[in-house]
Amino acid sequence: MIENEKIDQETKEILEKYDKESNYRVKIGKWAWIVTFLGVSLTLFHIYTGYFSTLPSQQQGAVHLGTALGIIFLLFPAKKGLQKKQKSVPWYDVVLAFTAMYVTYHKIIFFDSILQSRVSGYGTFDIIVSVLGILLLLEATRRTVGVPIIIVASVTILYAIFGNHIPTQILSHPGFSIDRIATNLWYRESGVFGTPIQISAKFIFLFLFFGVILVHTKIGKFFNDLAFSLTGRFTGGTAKAAVSASALQGMVSGSSVGNTVASGSFTIPMMKKAGFKPEFAAATEASASTGGQIMPPLMGAAAFIMMEYLGVSYATVMLAAIVPASLYFTGIFIGTHFEAKKLGIFGLPKADLPSFKKLMTRYGYMLLPLFVIVGTIMVGFTPQRAALMGIAAAFLVSFVRKETRMNFREIINVLEQGARVALPVIAAVATAGIIAGVVSITGLGAKFASGIIALSSGHLFLALFFTMIACIILGMGLPTTANYVVTATVAAPALINEFGVAPIAAHMFVFYFGIVADITPPVCLAAYAGAGIARANPFKTGVNAVKLAIAAFIIPYIFIYNPILVLVDVTPVKLIIALSTAIVGMSAVSSSMIGFLVRKSYLWERIILLGAGLMLIIPHLTSSIVGLLLIAMIWVIQKFFNHDAGEKEMNSTMQTGN
Repeated sequence: MIENEKIDQETKEILEKYDKESNYRVKIGKWAWIVTFLGVSLTLFHIYTGYFSTLPSQQQGAVHLGTALGIIFLLFPAKKGLQKKQKSVPWYDVVLAFTAMYVTYHKIIFFDSILQSRVSGYGTFDIIVSVLGILLLLEATRRTVGVPIIIVASVTILYAIFGNHIPTQILSHPGFSIDRIATNLWYRESGVFGTPIQISAKFIFLFLFFGVILVHTKIGKFFNDLAFSLTGRFTGGTAKAAVSASALQGMVSGSSVGNTVASGSFTIPMMKKAGFKPEFAAATEASASTGGQIMPPLMGAAAFIMMEYLGVSYATVMLAAIVPASLYFTGIFIGTHFEAKKLGIFGLPKADLPSFKKLMTRYGYMLLPLFVIVGTIMVGFTPQRAALMGIAAAFLVSFVRKETRMNFREIINVLEQGARVALPVIAAVATAGIIAGVVSITGLGAKFASGIIALSSGHLFLALFFTMIACIILGMGLPTTANYVVTATVAAPALINEFGVAPIAAHMFVFYFGIVADITPPVCLAAYAGAGIARANPFKTGVNAVKLAIAAFIIPYIFIYNPILVLVDVTPVKLIIALSTAIVGMSAVSSSMIGFLVRKSYLWERIILLGAGLMLIIPHLTSSIVGLLLIAMIWVIQKFFNHDAGEKEMNSTMQTGN
């Protein structure tokens, strides 16, 4: 019991260090009642409007954002560390909370007059409200998400104001007054209350609440046990189980850092005990947890925005993500296999593993809500209705077992937690709306496209490479959803319009590289969180995570050149061929990264394996055949030649490693 409490405390400390949304006040005195009231009201509002139809988008968004801002200022202190020192909410945060709620609800109170002002012009009070609203939104986002996104948003606002002073012709524009920028961003559909916040208010909130109820059913432990029952007996079983468990949990949570800490507190110590180095154990958990954001059916919140941007159903986005997500986790799986073979780490005894049959017999019902979500989406229901049906199913499932059965107090707590979990997402997508709004006002998207074309000289590969770098750099400071909004607004149109890339492939491309920023040094928060649990070197953990998740850097290029993988113009034969070459190619690249195939690889063998794997990316028969022949050649050499030397080198490495 004491050991469990110690683990919980360490987990909380790691979350506070690497997960900004965990830095909330624990003791807020009498204001706890207000936070509970606002949180429960916000969740019930979304359930009600989800079932009986939403308000007009601007009003729905105002309730959604305004209530969230109020809760944020009451819960999150101005400075990290104050959450443990303050015994209540300071007066200035109370003022900020209710001011933020008023300036946002202002859109509802004076809805008709604000619409009229678009023609007649905004009054002084409307301008003051819009400026205050933007400033309070930026501060709330800083508290819940972090400084980097605020810097990006602030720079874009300054760009909108002072664009006429930029000497570079490709980026310059006439410039806009502060009042025009503020009112455009606050009152128009292209700014704060644009598509991202509308999708958050309609779909994302409900799916996040669905995840909260599932967590209450203790589905995480079931996923862990299920993963160990399926993969624990194979070579490197603990690592493979960690990958499987994180893939399953990622379907529900969609949070890189949160999933790393939740799963990692259990899987990382087991991997270390089995013989994996701390950096590798942490990297395995971090890379697998990061993939949760691309794992259907829930994926990350950005997937719902992608649906709206592309004008397709959520089922289409889900189906398009299945093959790339499967390849991503296959790549990590293969990497852990080669590392385990290199270190001589075998599976766990069958007697020490949970029984799959017993697990499914006793706890299989816990998968029902996920089947409900997928089923209702696939038969044509809206994501909103699917989320509501999933919530109802999860709520009923929670009553099956005594330990998860909810009384009235626990129901209130779950409703409040539904709002709390959504706060960082709401703040992030609203701030992303500022960035998208400036892009729309200034025409930055077209300018960016011109820049990409100029830099790439019309070559698609170079355009993709520069776009990838931009996504990763933005991803180091922006949450995945905000990163996707920005890159989907700026970069994806360039790939679609100028290079003829399939729209869903272009959007998946920027989506992927925004996600892998969580495991790409130097700012790789998921890897840092895993390193904290493993007591490992954070930077080395990040490097190992990149090696393991190398598939994430390859797959987007595959589905750009071969959009069959996102089910564009797909036939069964073409899909099988594309999948086969992709898996073989990823196996070769993973082998090169780990340095093991049949035995420990020499440097020249690793280089050939890397090149051969990359050749299988290109959807061309000749390059694929050459790549396969090169991989076969290295396999034959390692299998039948230099075996003794390779064995000695491998044994030497194992001894020094142990």
